[in-house]
Amino acid sequence: MARGRRRHRASAQRPDRRWWYVAAAALATAATVLITYGAWTPAGTNSTRATAHQDTAARPSASRSALPSPSLPSSHSASASPTPKAAVSKKSTRKPTPKADEATHQPSTAPAGKRLITVVNRTPRTVWAIVTNTSIYPKGRELAPGQSLSVTVANNWGGRIWGRTGCTSTAAGHCATGDCTSVCDGPNPPTTLGEFTFDAYAGMDFYDVSMVDGSNLPMYINISHTTTVDPVSSTGCYKGVCTSDVDCPTAMRAVSGGQVVGCKPPCAAFGGDTYCCRGAWAGRENCVPAKWPVDYTQVFKRAAPYAYSYAFDDGATMPCKGACYYRITFGTTGS
Repeated sequence: MARGRRRHRASAQRPDRRWWYVAAAALATAATVLITYGAWTPAGTNSTRATAHQDTAARPSASRSALPSPSLPSSHSASASPTPKAAVSKKSTRKPTPKADEATHQPSTAPAGKRLITVVNRTPRTVWAIVTNTSIYPKGRELAPGQSLSVTVANNWGGRIWGRTGCTSTAAGHCATGDCTSVCDGPNPPTTLGEFTFDAYAGMDFYDVSMVDGSNLPMYINISHTTTVDPVSSTGCYKGVCTSDVDCPTAMRAVSGGQVVGCKPPCAAFGGDTYCCRGAWAGRENCVPAKWPVDYTQVFKRAAPYAYSYAFDDGATMPCKGACYYRITFGTTGS
């Protein structure tokens, strides 16, 4: 999905993935969902979803000739591709996307021509929520356990959502995870990301949870205000597997102040061409985690089966038809 930031050096070598892999997979998923489940009528932004789950990783391929010429944004590549309407470019010269109007309360609907995004903290710690291309960026909004925030954004919004933890005073200062880079254009690993591009193609949004940069918080995304059946249940379960904390191997643990604060991606933890998908391991055909000495992507997949676990895990891209609303939850199932 859309990203407008530079990658941490450990993941900066991530190879480009072609836009039509993402588009084909996501469009096929949308067709499968609509054909299989049909339309539904949500009762608001936080309605309980049907727990009919779909394996997006096993979706059929779509014809590339049927896809439009504009590129869908690539969230997991080392360099930027041309982006469609409202996508966030990786380059620092990116065209700004519309700013959102921050809500002062928790509305259940958005004004005409706007979308509602709600971010909920269900973890036992304080989280500084970041929503790019809104007034909640770059300083963020402090969310104590149980608190939430809502923003309204334009129909063509695109950006990322994540949480900072272990902040010294405000999120504008130093945080143990999810900190800004030197130019404050995005987080450093380990950081769990929610990525979004609205109205990307044929009235569809594309979104995902990404652990390509490692994980600092459990996260899942729900959709509403749409005819698309939510593939993730309201409690964060997908295909019968629910959201849990990452069981991070010792060698991948990120430590700050003597405390484990997150789980690094394999490239940041171990380096080398294999885990960074460089050299002989570069490209979609060669970057195959099953051929690594240890498939560390499963560390993240076991905790969040719907999430991107490495650069070419394109089955994790999800579509939503129409002017969808989104609810992003920091937390595990049952938290």
